[in-house]
Amino acid sequence: MRDTRESRLLLVLLIAIAFALITVDIRGGEESPVDGARQAAATVFGPVENGVAAAVDPVGNAIGAVRESGDRHDRIAALEQENAALKTRLGSDDRNTSKVRQLDTMLKSAGAGQYGIKGAQVIAIGAAQGFSWTITIDAGTHDGILRDMTVLNGEGLVGRVTTVGPDTATVLLANDPDFTVGTRLEKTDELGFATGQGSRPLSVQFLNGKADVKKGDRLVTFGSSKDKPFVPGVPVGQVVRVDPSGGDLTRTVYVRPFVGFTKLDIVGVVVQAPRENPRDMVLPKQPKKPEKPKPTPTVTVTVQPNGDLVDAGGKVVGNVNEKPDPDASGSPSANADTPAGDAANDQE
Repeated sequence: MRDTRESRLLLVLLIAIAFALITVDIRGGEESPVDGARQAAATVFGPVENGVAAAVDPVGNAIGAVRESGDRHDRIAALEQENAALKTRLGSDDRNTSKVRQLDTMLKSAGAGQYGIKGAQVIAIGAAQGFSWTITIDAGTHDGILRDMTVLNGEGLVGRVTTVGPDTATVLLANDPDFTVGTRLEKTDELGFATGQGSRPLSVQFLNGKADVKKGDRLVTFGSSKDKPFVPGVPVGQVVRVDPSGGDLTRTVYVRPFVGFTKLDIVGVVVQAPRENPRDMVLPKQPKKPEKPKPTPTVTVTVQPNGDLVDAGGKVVGNVNEKPDPDASGSPSANADTPAGDAANDQE
């Protein structure tokens, strides 16, 4: 395109339209007028993301490389290709082992909370609709996924579903600045609201400005009306810092999420809420604190001028001038050869 006055005006017009759409989308929130266009984009580009994820799969590349190696006549090139395929396969085995471990942990957590989940894999990070902390998963309406469903993994709360296509869905992560979830403090049941802060700890405001909150306390989701967008009892994080209330009506603490948002792979979408609130059942058991060693009792003994050993109560427990009894020390006695002496030796 030539750099003319018309082209510059067109560029400025397109930029203005883009900013206008972003502004309308942000102000509209969940009722954004561009949500329909976003869902249409998910429908169109979802299969493309799945295809790209499959194309970059090392296992698939290795299989394709092995198939093509039969057409090559250069022995050296074939050996190099086989070595590369073997290295890729070994790496894939390690990754598969990690996926199995993640899936096992997630299923145990879902079982503890009685959540009905649909497993999914992260196929993309980020989203086309802005600079939010989001991921794309390979499950959509064909798998029973709906908007405003809770997403978790074996560690805790991942986020909530915001946009759904036929085969993919977009998940807003819990550390996004636009993400807010009601929380409940373990054991004390103090309520608050957690807000994402990107790579920093979550900011949680407790309704009770005088709530007894300490470093190391843990939080779970409080739950939403009709369990959307959040089911109750999902682990959120652990308190790392407590700010004084300073007379405010609310109290702010900072919570480190249980989930590592930069290394998500296998997640679960809660498609069926629990019949009863699991409360703290999904939280891992706290490690037992090591018991303090019991002090060894000591006895203070004082030596008197006459040689007596006197304890703290004034009782004489011995004398430094006493000599041990030869018979008591196990030395052979004069009649050791007698039957009584033999019996004494046997007894000793």
